[in-house]
Amino acid sequence: MQVNSSNGSLQQRFFSGTGSIGGIHLPDFNDKYIFSKKKSGVSDKEYRKQIREQAYEDFEKGQFQNKSEGFNRLMKSYTSEVSPDRKGIITSGLKAISRNRQNVLKPIDFVATLLEGKVKYQKLPSGNSDYIEFYDKNGEMVATYSNNGWTMYTTNAEAARQTEMCMIYNEAWGNAKRGIPMAGEEMVNVVDMQSSFDAKA
Repeated sequence: MQVNSSNGSLQQRFFSGTGSIGGIHLPDFNDKYIFSKKKSGVSDKEYRKQIREQAYEDFEKGQFQNKSEGFNRLMKSYTSEVSPDRKGIITSGLKAISRNRQNVLKPIDFVATLLEGKVKYQKLPSGNSDYIEFYDKNGEMVATYSNNGWTMYTTNAEAARQTEMCMIYNEAWGNAKRGIPMAGEEMVNVVDMQSSFDAKA
């Protein structure tokens, strides 16, 4: 499935108690909305099964998508399979910035190429704040830091994966709502089967 998506982002968030590098607080990489590369070893087939099961469970509880903690955990795991190494990019980038600050009397704008991607640092005109952009190996922006807050950007691969999960989930949730029992491997759309049967009769 090909999904072309503009680079959507979360709103700017502030974190504390997460440690810091060079005086800049790190984002909370355990946060349900911050995805970083993590291979679980779960197959896509197993994920599809888990997504459908979660949809049926959520329907029974009267929950839908991000109102369900189970959905959020599954989305993080499912998306992180294709995520860039945000944690590595951000920590390496902040270390490069910290080294640069120590080597010059006054912070200057610079770009550093990292093993995981690239970081662009800029001291804002006010002189009181930093603006930092973090990029993955594909050149996609994955995060920014400004005004002491973080904004995470969804990559095209992540957006496609999230769309795919929502499509599987929504179909299963809709089937649960219609009272269609969950089938083994794939969902059986009884309505479509019935209409094709009637057309032949």
